[in-house]
Amino acid sequence: MKIVLIGAGRVATRMALACSEVGLEIAHVYSRTEASAAALASQVGCDYTTEVETIRTDADLYLFALKDSALAEVVKRMPTCEGIWAHTAGSMPLSVFEGFARHYGVLYPLQTFSREREVDFSRVPIFVEGNSEAVEQQLHVCASLLTKEVHTLSSDRRKWLHLAAVYACNFTNHMYHLASQLLEDHDIPREVLLPLIDETAAKVHDLSPREAQTGPAVRYDRNVIDRHLAMLEREDMKTLYEMISRQIYNESQQQR
Repeated sequence: MKIVLIGAGRVATRMALACSEVGLEIAHVYSRTEASAAALASQVGCDYTTEVETIRTDADLYLFALKDSALAEVVKRMPTCEGIWAHTAGSMPLSVFEGFARHYGVLYPLQTFSREREVDFSRVPIFVEGNSEAVEQQLHVCASLLTKEVHTLSSDRRKWLHLAAVYACNFTNHMYHLASQLLEDHDIPREVLLPLIDETAAKVHDLSPREAQTGPAVRYDRNVIDRHLAMLEREDMKTLYEMISRQIYNESQQQR
């Protein structure tokens, strides 16, 4: 299968490298930024372009790994071609391609990606959707080369998966950031939190998150909560602490 990567950011880079590793040919890379396009193209050994109109038209799969805000505009400028167009976004519907391509779909990897950190794609769930059964099957075959965790999911259900992922990943990582700041402000190395973070994540493999919840908020210990609030100088962090503590307590009461 010959693939054109449209985008050269974190998702595109990891997808391109993973595809190359399993023998899928990356034939062309597009990015509006030449440095990004050239860097990714050199990693996978192909040509690149910074002009949408000059993207090669003989590929089997056109994989769009772009920001949601850029996807629709690039789709409108794409040259006519017969390959499958598929985006990698969790929150964008299948219909973004409607009227611009005959064969189109979604290939959404549920994972957080960084250029600097390798990802074991064999453990990454990939969710596919196609505008026809034939397209869906071809995307399923392609995804199956990368991982055993391939699922068919509609655009409507995928948007809920993406929302859940924001809570589980992006919001959680922001909490790590705030915790790191508190420690750094008081000359405590952030690395001391890593065993706690690892155990918290590991517990939800065996327990539901509600069952795994601990801490002063579960019992709504006002003595501890008030001391913590008094320690915080930033009003936004106080508001966040109070709001989350109250919600944890309310959720814990519902299971009784």
